[in-house]
Amino acid sequence: MRTVTVGLLGCGTVGQNVLTLIERRAAIFADLGVRIEVAGVLVRDPGKPRDCPPGTPLTADPAFLQECGVVIEAMGGVERPLALLHPYLRSGRPVITANKALLAERWDDLREYALNGKLYYEASVMAGTPVIGPMSTVLRASTFTRLQAVLNGTCLYILNQMEGGKSYEQALSEAQALGYAEDPPTLDVGGFDTAHKLTVLARFCADGNFRYEDVEVQGIEGVTLDDVQAARARGERIKLVAELAREGDSWRGRVSPQSLPDSHALCNGGAGRNAMVYEGEECGTLLFAGGGAGGMVTASAMVGDLLDWVIGFPGHVPLH
Repeated sequence: MRTVTVGLLGCGTVGQNVLTLIERRAAIFADLGVRIEVAGVLVRDPGKPRDCPPGTPLTADPAFLQECGVVIEAMGGVERPLALLHPYLRSGRPVITANKALLAERWDDLREYALNGKLYYEASVMAGTPVIGPMSTVLRASTFTRLQAVLNGTCLYILNQMEGGKSYEQALSEAQALGYAEDPPTLDVGGFDTAHKLTVLARFCADGNFRYEDVEVQGIEGVTLDDVQAARARGERIKLVAELAREGDSWRGRVSPQSLPDSHALCNGGAGRNAMVYEGEECGTLLFAGGGAGGMVTASAMVGDLLDWVIGFPGHVPLH
């Protein structure tokens, strides 16, 4: 039995669920001839109560990273995780992350490692609903033409509540109370979280160097109850849509509120869930829909990436 040492950065909701799922899937790892040993979990306050397996080595000292065969990053943010991961990646070891902001904004620092198959990041878009895996493998045989997607659960919740008659302000307040939205909520309602995810997707189907700065972003802050109700009266629904399509010789990425007919796939097949409509010349139109957030949903993709690495599959390689 081979021992694989894993390091975890961050132990919030996602990190705690990653630890739980690694323990829960011990038999699957054992079938592969592997025992997972958690070498350390980096946290700000090791004394804070957390729902972790007994004996989890919580620490504020990142020195344990030197011992790890693979690191799972679940801390969020950009500069802090990059500073911790850069030396580790330079040593040739792999990283698993759900950090779409890091991937979108600091691609120049990460791209060479992605091209070498050392970055695994299925959970960065639509959490446990697999879209990056198919886009980075089998869908490359088809000529990509366009995608539309609903990628932010906070905006989805707010707009759904507005369809029920609540004002934007009331729906946002409820989303924050339920923990769906941060305070301040700009990253979500401003469309920037969606733009991060669209940028990650674009690098698999349009341009391996697609820049976050090139995404046109408009959030839902200006959507009123009258707008939502007028759309419903027309047989339409307002969604915050991420869209990628060719425009002339380049690709245009845009995030904006759009009024879509009830018959649109994002309004029926993807109703109430994160969803993506992918269009290719040979593969036709495909719909991916499922949970796009949540601790265990996200952890399922991250531990799935860990299994891929153990088996020997490379990470998610963008277009060259």
